[in-house]
Amino acid sequence: MRLMSWNVNGIRAAVSKGFVPLVEGLNCDVICLQETKAQDDQVITALEELQGFHIYPNSAVKKGYSGTAILTREKPISVTNDMGIDIHDQEGRVICAEYADFFLVTVYTPNSGNGLKRLEYRAQWDMDFHDYLLSLEKHKPVVVCGDLNVAHRDIDLARPKPNYNKTAGYTQKEIDGLDKILAANFVDTFRHLHPDTIKYSWWSYRAGAREKNIGWRIDYFLSSAALSKSISKAEIHNEVIGSDHCPVSLELTLA
Repeated sequence: MRLMSWNVNGIRAAVSKGFVPLVEGLNCDVICLQETKAQDDQVITALEELQGFHIYPNSAVKKGYSGTAILTREKPISVTNDMGIDIHDQEGRVICAEYADFFLVTVYTPNSGNGLKRLEYRAQWDMDFHDYLLSLEKHKPVVVCGDLNVAHRDIDLARPKPNYNKTAGYTQKEIDGLDKILAANFVDTFRHLHPDTIKYSWWSYRAGAREKNIGWRIDYFLSSAALSKSISKAEIHNEVIGSDHCPVSLELTLA
């Protein structure tokens, strides 16, 4: 099963840049999107040319902001939006699709913001999201993908020292949040297969950062440890353009 995750920084903008033929060429079974920046009906309309997929969007109350979607060839057993916590459930940040062998969760984790003004909220989100994942895992293994808005270790961003505890996405509180999920028997699938590879998934639009490869790895596939033997590929697709993020993918070989 081939899964892809991509923060598209606006689904309508992505479609105008060739999203549909691009993803058709990638031959994925499931495509998870973050930052769709559109309401549910606008997501479906934007993707009307995409054939063979069931489309499940989750939009923010605020128009043109945040939002996630799951595009899947196989109809899931069930699909649910959000975590059931009102303070977190206004921005369309979580979708869970249930399949026979696992739950698939896509998430667009809140950014801590300029000046870290939203860091305390982000820390609360991380705790609640951790608990949400564990509540799912009581029933079957979980695959989590999306823009987690944190670089986990020094290897995961080009300039760790000047950003540590100063820049959203590389504070100790945010690192601790991801550490807690991994400590709860989850696997960072890319690091599982590529422990020493330097590769990034997001670059600022400023100062030619992508051309210079001054980037951050903030887009992930995590999985329950129970699925670790099923991980056959985990990749970061730097060659794919169309957003300030590039897609990441996971292939599972399931019994």
